[in-house]
Amino acid sequence: MAAMDLFGRRWALRILWELRAGPLGARELLTRCAGLSSSVLYQRLRELTSSGIIAASADGYELTGLGTALGHALRPLDEWAITWAQAQAQAQNDQNPV
Repeated sequence: MAAMDLFGRRWALRILWELRAGPLGARELLTRCAGLSSSVLYQRLRELTSSGIIAASADGYELTGLGTALGHALRPLDEWAITWAQAQAQAQNDQNPV
């Protein structure tokens, strides 16, 4: 369950989400993650790097092969989350008809 502990930490999954399309530097990650402090960002980057999920590169930080595989593993959860959000929106609309 060490992976769940890591991914359950504040901002960890959001950082991985932002890196899904390619490398980003720390400043760009801070810009994309409104409310994320630089101290928490650097702590998460250290943790994710030491776990082998991301790596520092000339362009910032990027997903490793393990990080990319994690993205593929989380795809069904993302699809479920989209369905769930749509159901929540529909239930809200049903409760508050125009």
